[in-house]
Amino acid sequence: MTERLRPRDLALLAAESAATPMHNATVEIFDPGDSGFDHDRLVELIRDRISFVPRYRQRIQSIPGRLANPVWVDDENFDLGYHVRRSALPRPGTLEQLLELVGRIVSRPLDRSRPLWEMYFVEGLEGGQVALLSKSHEVLVDGVDTVDLGQVLLDVGETPKELGGDEWRPGPRVTQGGLLADAVRDSLTQPRTVAATIRSRTGAVLRGTDAAAQRASGVVNALTGRRPSRPYPVTGPLSLQRRVVAVRTELADYRTVRNAHGGTVNDVILATITGALRSWLMTRSESMHGMRQVHAVVPISVIDQELEATSLGSQIAAHFVDLPIGESSPVVRLHQVSYSFQAHKDTGRAVAANRLAGIAGFAPTTFHAIGARVAAAELRRGYQLSVTNVPGPQSPLYAAGARMVATYPVHPLLPGHPLAIGVTSYDGGVYYGLTADRDLLPDAELLATCLREALDELLDTATGARPRVPRGRKKKAPRKATPAP
Repeated sequence: MTERLRPRDLALLAAESAATPMHNATVEIFDPGDSGFDHDRLVELIRDRISFVPRYRQRIQSIPGRLANPVWVDDENFDLGYHVRRSALPRPGTLEQLLELVGRIVSRPLDRSRPLWEMYFVEGLEGGQVALLSKSHEVLVDGVDTVDLGQVLLDVGETPKELGGDEWRPGPRVTQGGLLADAVRDSLTQPRTVAATIRSRTGAVLRGTDAAAQRASGVVNALTGRRPSRPYPVTGPLSLQRRVVAVRTELADYRTVRNAHGGTVNDVILATITGALRSWLMTRSESMHGMRQVHAVVPISVIDQELEATSLGSQIAAHFVDLPIGESSPVVRLHQVSYSFQAHKDTGRAVAANRLAGIAGFAPTTFHAIGARVAAAELRRGYQLSVTNVPGPQSPLYAAGARMVATYPVHPLLPGHPLAIGVTSYDGGVYYGLTADRDLLPDAELLATCLREALDELLDTATGARPRVPRGRKKKAPRKATPAP
């Protein structure tokens, strides 16, 4: 039995190019301790649990003549060894070296002739730690039929549960004639199949028209000597390479600010990002061009019967917020961000963070995947930055007995958007993953420093523990966040 791809899935595939690979990634760092967690144990763990995400053994099969949308079929040549790979850093490997490797790996698109995921077991980190880098295409994880593989690999205790795996065998091999017959039958018996195919083709034509219009605009600008408008200082065509930056901070610091000024931890995180963007943009050679706000999309969890239900107990919707980077006061920035979310909270549709964090399994990986899909679907709304903040469990999780000590989301970049920010809270920490275009944002590491300074600035207003530095005097180094493992 095959399942046909939906129009929004095809839209994600159509939007993909060598410069915009549409996959999500997660970097998780583990302390093996005495667990013996290694590459072989990881392969055994995935083999034991992949049956819970059957789409991870399926590939996309197109229909002859494009009479209908492509279908998911079992990969008759599925090879777990191809998807689960082994890598290493020169010992003792640092977090910076790990992220350099991650940036190179996430820059490469996935092979569409195979199931659309990869996982890398990276050895050689300092302190005997190891890392898992997982890549899953956005079309693979929708939260409805498929959750992220990472959600089923982790346990709440050191002793892994033996789930037994399955004796999987691929389904009957599909033939061109069979695919054509299924397409004709579905068109006759399921009118939605015809409608979906028409919508998919219409969407492809519109996307082609948009691309042609953009090329024509570029030619006109070149001939007339005009520069294209740049509503945001960091825009432009993306390169083929990515840079990944990670920042770890303490959840207790955000709670301190929340307790002093009100709002939620999510508000404080967004206010921290706002302050960091303000400082970072002011250091760049090109000024903010009088900008007062950055228009951002922030996917949020809601209860809304009109949206597609997910297996996570809530729906994911886009929320647009103007981050007030032109405001100099950190407290005012926080209040403005809080006010933007207050109307949403008043609707009663909002889902509490502690409810999301209590979902079985490590659901943040799936939430980030859905958030990236939402951001891609809203690209026409003209936002400038996507920020996905997902609360996770505040107790340790384990993979084959190895404790996970850090987790960093790595979001894909959309056309013309050289920066994306993912945030995950887990076990007392708040972990930022910054994905940046390597050429357009060579100073992405500076944004990480600005994040720490922006959080310190908010803490100053909440605790008064560190005195202000008078004008004209040298500023002391900011309080360092807890170093990432």
